[in-house]
Amino acid sequence: MDDASAALVADARGVVTGWSEGARRLTGFSADEAVGRPVRDLLAEEPGSGEMAEEPDSGEIPHGGPPLPQGTVTVRHRDGHALTLRIEVSPLYGPGDETAGYVITAAPAGARETSLGGLVFEQSSLPISVFDTDHRFVRLNAAACEAMGGSEETLLGRTFLDAAGPSEGTRSIDRNMREVVETGRSMRDETYSQVGAGPDEQTWDVEMWPLRDTTGRVVGAALAGLDSTEQHRARLRLALIDEATTSLGTTLDVVRTAEELVALLVPDFADFAAVDLLDWVLDAEAPPLRGDPDVVVRRAAHASAGPRAPATAVPLGRTDVYPPYSPPARALRAGRAVLARTGEKDFDRWMAERGAEALRACGARPTGIHSELAVPLRARGITLGVAVAVRNVRPDGFVADDAPLAEEIASRAAVCVDNARRFARERATALTLQHSLLPRVLPGQAALEIAHRYLPSASAAGIGGDWFDVIPLSGTRVALVVGDVVGHGIPSTATMGRLCTAVRTLADVDLPPEELLTHLDDLVAHLAADEREDVPELGATCLYAVYDPVSRRLAVAGAGHPPPALLMPDGTCRLVPLNPGPPLGVGGLPFEATELELPEGCVVAFYTDGLVEGRGRDVDHSTGELCRALKAPAESLDALCDVVLKAVLPEEPGDDVALLLARTRALGAGQVAVRDVSPDPGEVPAVRQWAVDLLSDWELEDVAFVTELVVSELVTNAIRYGEPPLRLRLIRDRTLICEVSDCSPTSPHLRRAHAFDEGGRGLLLVAQLTQRWGSRQADGGKTIWAEQALPRR
Repeated sequence: MDDASAALVADARGVVTGWSEGARRLTGFSADEAVGRPVRDLLAEEPGSGEMAEEPDSGEIPHGGPPLPQGTVTVRHRDGHALTLRIEVSPLYGPGDETAGYVITAAPAGARETSLGGLVFEQSSLPISVFDTDHRFVRLNAAACEAMGGSEETLLGRTFLDAAGPSEGTRSIDRNMREVVETGRSMRDETYSQVGAGPDEQTWDVEMWPLRDTTGRVVGAALAGLDSTEQHRARLRLALIDEATTSLGTTLDVVRTAEELVALLVPDFADFAAVDLLDWVLDAEAPPLRGDPDVVVRRAAHASAGPRAPATAVPLGRTDVYPPYSPPARALRAGRAVLARTGEKDFDRWMAERGAEALRACGARPTGIHSELAVPLRARGITLGVAVAVRNVRPDGFVADDAPLAEEIASRAAVCVDNARRFARERATALTLQHSLLPRVLPGQAALEIAHRYLPSASAAGIGGDWFDVIPLSGTRVALVVGDVVGHGIPSTATMGRLCTAVRTLADVDLPPEELLTHLDDLVAHLAADEREDVPELGATCLYAVYDPVSRRLAVAGAGHPPPALLMPDGTCRLVPLNPGPPLGVGGLPFEATELELPEGCVVAFYTDGLVEGRGRDVDHSTGELCRALKAPAESLDALCDVVLKAVLPEEPGDDVALLLARTRALGAGQVAVRDVSPDPGEVPAVRQWAVDLLSDWELEDVAFVTELVVSELVTNAIRYGEPPLRLRLIRDRTLICEVSDCSPTSPHLRRAHAFDEGGRGLLLVAQLTQRWGSRQADGGKTIWAEQALPRR
């Protein structure tokens, strides 16, 4: 014990029984004068009373508590002056764990530690505090005093909550410290509140543990804090970059990407943010401007943290010219982030000018802006614009570490903006190509919900020969075709046009998928022979499918084309197992069709190889990505097309991409009626009456006369010239369809009957009274059909 320390012993009643030499030097009382007196006689005032303590009549203190409180007390020296001492009281236990007395140590409150343990406590860079069981400060080191914003003399005896001030963070520490004292378990906490007199919010990692005496009883608690503000800010920066990865570029739209950027920056990073793009970026067909001394930008997006944040001086969509001394202009000129603060001549001038513009624009002057960060948007070596972030609501300004963070986020946003700009340019080209070569308007039909995308290649090789088509067939069936001609340029585009026409012609004949591909294969072989020198390069792939909404069956045949992907209503997705056929033009090998029965609501994805194939890409991995993308939630089938392209399509596709999505529908039992017909002419009147009654149930009496005549003629012809069994089917959809099937392979032909012919006028009447009619071959027979328009409701 050093010279400035004192020790004394008191019995259980608080009467002095032992007195050290240090106590004599510290208080001036000798052992003869102190021993036998109550310890509280030495106090100049009772703790917390502020008045001189009166001596108790008995000269003793009641049992049950220590004679002096832990912490700081004021003691009366023998010569009369007051001493401020730091007191530590340790109980002495006798038999039965009863308190037999106390050992009291005291030292001047401002005395320096000389022991190694005390030096470690005092000189630790970590704030360390000691509390009694009532959460009052007993001791603090210099770092703790600095963190709390006060001296040890002003803090001793106060509770942590009183000294630090009530806040969410301090209340959390106080609750945890209470739990430490009550349970005797150490705890760890993290607080983000302001502690002490600092203006900025600080982050502290706080460790709290109980203090025990020699018997293991909790007599206090200790707290150590680590200022982790910089680590916390670093985590926030990483979180912001991670959020930028997921929130930027959700759509291939330039303005939407700019809006996503400002939404990311405000309010977590800035009080106000804006994105200004060079004027040519928003014009998909205009090249970048070069050599223009005036930097013209157009406001694409801006956002404000609230009413106290700055007001914009530039409305959305309007152009603006930055002066050379402004931070945005400097950032565009330097190609890196520029940080400006209040007190800089150019920044103050810029704020004054911009404030006047804002006052004229919206009647409000942006006051209190103390820092601005301007970052250029650069992607693939091209400057697209500038992002501006300012702070005025929060007191802390931008620091040097914020510049690399802003540049990282801006680079990601710039790539997204550039992708959107490229997509807009490619889409404009694709629209022109679609208007000239692809179906401009997909035909109306009820069997499938259709959505499609066509992206032309941006490579120097030119436009390729990818195509798709949707062809309505008889009986509410629909044919879907996707194809790809080998090569690029005008020859491939011309071949694509020929194949499109050929497929429509063959589909109108109502050939099964495998037979249609056989005829198409012959056509490509003939075209290759006509080209002579280009024979090795001429070729094509094709996928042809027919869907019947009545039977819900899908028949698919492929010629060297990737198989379609099938998304079931339960969310499972797989590729349709096709019997692989050779590419068109190879010849010599047959084509086989695959038939599937699908539940209503399936999504079938037809696509060309540009979506899943490419240099350095694994086809199995790409098709797996396609299946995963099809399972992603989307508001509509059209939106699902964008999801698939974004997930599967490479950043710079090297080939054309055609994507056709079809969601299956089914005709209900109330829309289809079937009747077996006996091959007896006497059955015709009953069949006509059945049809008339059915139309009455369907509320289609307006077309009953024509339908009765069509049914009569088709059934009569089937009885006369066909082979049993015979079947009549009526389908109510967008049109009324009448079908008569028999087992004869011979198809009827429309002819004009002569004046003296007894027959030959039935099909002519059917053709005149209906919109269209025809026949289709099937396994073991044929079907004659006729469609008529329904009255408008």
